[in-house]
Amino acid sequence: MTRIVVTGAAGFIGANIIKGLNARGYDDILAVDDLTQGDKFRNLADLQIADYIDLNDFYQHLADGTYGQVEAVFHEGACSDTMEHNGKYMMQNNYTLSCDLFQACQRRGIRLLYASSAATYGNSEVFREEPACEGPLNVYGYSKLLFDQRMRRECGTNFERCASGKLSQVAGFRYFNVYGPREQHKGRMASVAFHQFNQFKTEGRVKLFGEYNGYGPGQQLRDFVFVDDVVAVNLWFFDHPTQSGIFNLGTGRAQPFNDIAHAVINNLREAGTPELSLQDAVDKGLIEYIPFPDALRGKYQCYTQADLSALRAAGCDHSFATVAQGVAKYVDWMKAQA
Repeated sequence: MTRIVVTGAAGFIGANIIKGLNARGYDDILAVDDLTQGDKFRNLADLQIADYIDLNDFYQHLADGTYGQVEAVFHEGACSDTMEHNGKYMMQNNYTLSCDLFQACQRRGIRLLYASSAATYGNSEVFREEPACEGPLNVYGYSKLLFDQRMRRECGTNFERCASGKLSQVAGFRYFNVYGPREQHKGRMASVAFHQFNQFKTEGRVKLFGEYNGYGPGQQLRDFVFVDDVVAVNLWFFDHPTQSGIFNLGTGRAQPFNDIAHAVINNLREAGTPELSLQDAVDKGLIEYIPFPDALRGKYQCYTQADLSALRAAGCDHSFATVAQGVAKYVDWMKAQA
């Protein structure tokens, strides 16, 4: 039986990866997390795992071989709060522990598939996995970038040491704006779609930023990627152990925040009612544009779009959901949870 580890297992992406593994028949899964925030247990309650391990116990035990033969680690555990200013805490969680995990995996012949972030790019206008495009704006982005840089040093600039078989597979994924089921515990860091769903349910409208930096109301663009697509790409690399490197994981298609709001509103309207156009939603007061906050001026990404060249060159031809498709599935899921 194939034994797999998922860190951050009770978190958003970690729990969805376990769901994806279960769908393939894998259940010898070691779920690693910190359940200090106890309500995260809900993300694991309907999943099949072999054991739960507190993160404080896991890293040394893995290095010692306590868990026997492990095929792969999906490393999703991290502090993902981009507003967290405690750099010591951030670096310990996102960099130091990841370095320890990499060393343990290489000693034991374990494949490592890990979460990086599009936050490594900062205000870049080009989102390609190259140092010239990288420039994080906060310590979260820096913690992710530093580990990517460490992997380039350990594995070779083009991960040639993995390709040659000298090192086990290492694949890092720079997640763009991920949304979907099992993110309800994330609070302010949950996706725009999650917050707009709840805002519309309670207030009957969705609020978006108005004009800023040359972008019209609600026209700021992000690469929004549905979590099922994130899982699919992770599992593609699990199926292709010879493929290593750092890869963008977005749709490659920037869409405006208006598209998210439009999809949320239409999917929350009563069944049988005609679909509203974006302008209809604005005219009816279902979308309200608010002044751009002064606190975010100069610190806000108005545009992100993943360059998928490296992902496609590796052979992954996964087709990504549009905002309309992904949000429809997500809203259905959230309505079912109510």
